Amino acid sequence: MADISLHYVELSNGETMAYRERMGGTRPLVLVHGNMTSSLHWDVLMEALPSEYKIYAVDMRGFGESSYHTPVDSLHDFAVDLNEWTEKVGLSSFTLMGWSTGGGVAMDFAADHSQKVNKLILLASVGTRGYPIFKKDEHGQPIMTQPLHTKEEIAQDLVQVLPILRAYETKDKDTLRQIWEMLIYHDNKPDEARYERYLDDMLTQRNLVDVDYALAFFNISREITVMGQGNGKASGITMPVLVLSGRKDRVVPEQMALDIQKDIGENACIHYLDTGHSALIDDLPGLIQVITGFIEDEEEART
Repeated sequence: MADISLHYVELSNGETMAYRERMGGTRPLVLVHGNMTSSLHWDVLMEALPSEYKIYAVDMRGFGESSYHTPVDSLHDFAVDLNEWTEKVGLSSFTLMGWSTGGGVAMDFAADHSQKVNKLILLASVGTRGYPIFKKDEHGQPIMTQPLHTKEEIAQDLVQVLPILRAYETKDKDTLRQIWEMLIYHDNKPDEARYERYLDDMLTQRNLVDVDYALAFFNISREITVMGQGNGKASGITMPVLVLSGRKDRVVPEQMALDIQKDIGENACIHYLDTGHSALIDDLPGLIQVITGFIEDEEEART
């Protein structure tokens, strides 16, 4: 049984950052979760990865066991927290893996701190050009020319945001389960005890609208999107990058993986998985094989 424990670090901005750590191992791997989750959702991977990996999984500000005193406005805010956390725990060289929204945070971090990130793994990641939320028509379909620009507008979105906010407020785990089984667990589900822990974990999120706003305006490409001009930071991601795209992903379209590859460049390679948005549940053995192969092949190539 993997020895995984929960720890806390105080950041200079007054936030408390929680993280899970698996004891043992010498190959450091840092995991960054996505929206509606926390480090808890990495449990199956932390339990199953080979023992030579030293694994850390953080709770971003406003998720899980971490505090949320100051609202975020950008994924960069999370990346700044992550950088101070690496300094507090003494990590200066590691593989960084981000899932979904966490992929955006990981890309921002890797662009600013390329000397710390040996390899970058992006699992079903938001693209380099963000994830806007659009105004909906009378049928609930997005009007692609009318993005929402304010947190107030996003909070009132009747399709993507408000149902989740209401479920959080009323602790309505049945609605959360329906949403996840429509979008994520449509082929496979966690075992029931684990599923209940995941649902309880979702209810700890305090920053849904702020994260959706940050995702909408995230753009590290050089392209102009409906939300504005990108900052071009993707060109600073110089380490080997593995982009994992699920063929059955209902949350992140393939185009986002293609954008990542285009905006980062030749050091980014796409690998397709026969999974939905959670390869952790859909094909854990296959996921482990791909990520360990990527890490170990790159290490052997340098020696």
